[in-house]
Amino acid sequence: MFWKKEWKPLAIMVGVFLACFYLPLGWERFNTAVFEALHLVKWYAQEHVLLCLVPAFFIAGAVGVFVSQASVMKYLGPTANKVCAYGVAACSGSVLAVCSCTILPLFAGIYRMGAGLGPAAAFLYSGPAINILAIILTARILGPQLGLARAVGAIVFSIIIGLLMHFIYRKEECEKAAKMAEMPEPEVTRPLWQTSVYFTTMIGVLVFANWGAPAEDTGVWAGIYSNKWLITTFFALGFAGALIAWFGVTLRHGVLAALPALILGLVFPDSPQIAFVAGVIGLSVLTSTREDELGEWFGQSWGFAKQIMPLLLYGVLIAGALLGRPGAEGLIPSDWVAAAVGGNSLLSNFVASFAGAFMYFATLTEVPILQGLIGNGMGQGPALAPLLAGPALSLPNMLVIRSVMGTRKTAVFVTLVIVMATLSGVIYGNLVS
Repeated sequence: MFWKKEWKPLAIMVGVFLACFYLPLGWERFNTAVFEALHLVKWYAQEHVLLCLVPAFFIAGAVGVFVSQASVMKYLGPTANKVCAYGVAACSGSVLAVCSCTILPLFAGIYRMGAGLGPAAAFLYSGPAINILAIILTARILGPQLGLARAVGAIVFSIIIGLLMHFIYRKEECEKAAKMAEMPEPEVTRPLWQTSVYFTTMIGVLVFANWGAPAEDTGVWAGIYSNKWLITTFFALGFAGALIAWFGVTLRHGVLAALPALILGLVFPDSPQIAFVAGVIGLSVLTSTREDELGEWFGQSWGFAKQIMPLLLYGVLIAGALLGRPGAEGLIPSDWVAAAVGGNSLLSNFVASFAGAFMYFATLTEVPILQGLIGNGMGQGPALAPLLAGPALSLPNMLVIRSVMGTRKTAVFVTLVIVMATLSGVIYGNLVS
């Protein structure tokens, strides 16, 4: 009786004990891997949590509170018009242009609100993959052919993967649609245009606060980058105005919440992140102390943060230990990966897709990494494969997706991305050769 109930905890304890007992301290590669894991998680905390994830958590929470299930079902539900559903999912992702981790709270929000698995999967892929700036950078640095192939592949991928996910789980999706149809339509508390403006201001803050530096110092992209914090401030003021005008926040409370951010922005103009943090704290205090829909909004956002943040940081630690940072090594030697992606064989494309799917790429960093690999003999097909698999997937990303839609659906989604990236690499490699 004891063994039937307690064998799992005992096995875990024995496994942890043996791992500690035989911990390879002193082995240079292990020590380096530990350093790389900590270095990567430090970099992730500095570069992605405050400006990327925190706004994404608030947007995801807002979806759960201020967007009706009827609206989600109409445009993204299992029974929605397929052209409309997948068009909305792909376009929404391309507008956001965020990394594979930042898209997760938004994906979780629309999926839990009733979005069909197919459109939700298309949105999950398109957000990180259809990044206009990354595609332009790819074309300029790696060549116009590879840039065009990445653009076409990413758009087609998002739709095909969504359709395949819907087809594989079509019976479950039909049952989900039937249950959703029985639910009464909630009352509309404010006009659609007010809710749209509210979401637009939040998305504007998310997009422009994270606007990356372009390859050149001149042009439209460079002009936006040089003024990104001014544009972010404009959207933040619009957001504050929406809260005061339509969501019951008094002018006095709104000013008190925003004043520290405004003051710190003027005192530390070269460190806008300080003002950003103050603004987040002010918004959190303002919403968490209320009992109305704004308080519910904060509760939903906090729920996403509790679920997603630990998994992301845990996944970043593992990814850093195994593969290291760009330009550095973890437990798996980079020479092994480089040697496996030469030529244009099915195996080389699969290795490139698999490595790209599990390694964590920050937005735009995949381009210089592949530039170095191509210079060391990487084939054109294996170069395209991680451009299609890498931005949309990572080990931290997979852990969170599993917590949202389960192990089986996550495994199917990851497999579809890797297989399609592999086949695309083989086809592209044969065409350009």
